[in-house]
Amino acid sequence: MKKSFISIAVGALFLSGCATIFEGGTQPVTFKSVPDTAAISILNHAGEKVHAGTTPMTVTLKRGAGYFKAESYTVNVTKEGYISKDITVTGSVNGWYVANILFGGLIGLLVVDPITGAMYDLTPDTVSATLDAMNVKTSSNERSLTVVLAEQLPADAWKNARLIKTN
Repeated sequence: MKKSFISIAVGALFLSGCATIFEGGTQPVTFKSVPDTAAISILNHAGEKVHAGTTPMTVTLKRGAGYFKAESYTVNVTKEGYISKDITVTGSVNGWYVANILFGGLIGLLVVDPITGAMYDLTPDTVSATLDAMNVKTSSNERSLTVVLAEQLPADAWKNARLIKTN
C-alpha cells in the first residue's frame, strides 16, 4: 500500500509541469488609475471582451491562448472629461517553465505547461494609467479651436453635435 502511494505521488509529480505546479494557468493583474473610478475594458488577443469594471480592481486573467501561445490583452481606460488610454498586457516565458528541464521532464516541457498556459507570465502585473484631462480654457472674448478624435469626446458632447455645411 505504501509503495503504491509513493508510486502514484512520484508519477503525479512527473506528469505535471513545474510552472503549472508553482504558478498555475491564471494570474491576478491589478488595475489602477489617476483619477480613480475610471472605466476599464479588457480585450483578449482575439478582440473578445473578457472583463469590464472600474478602477481600482484586480482581475484574474488566463496566461495562455492555446498550445505554445501566450495570451495578450488590450486594456482600454476611460473616464468622462479625460483622454482615454490603451495599455497592452503581454505574456512572456516564465522562469519555472525552464525548470522542467531538471524536474518536469518532457511531459511538463512539451505538454502540460504549454497547454495550461502556465509557462507564461503576464507583464505588467500592475497596470497604472494616468489619464490627461480634456480641459479647454479660453477667455470670454477669445475664439479657439480644439481638435480631438471622435473616440475622445465625452458621451454628452454627441447630444449637441450637428453637421455644419462648409460650401
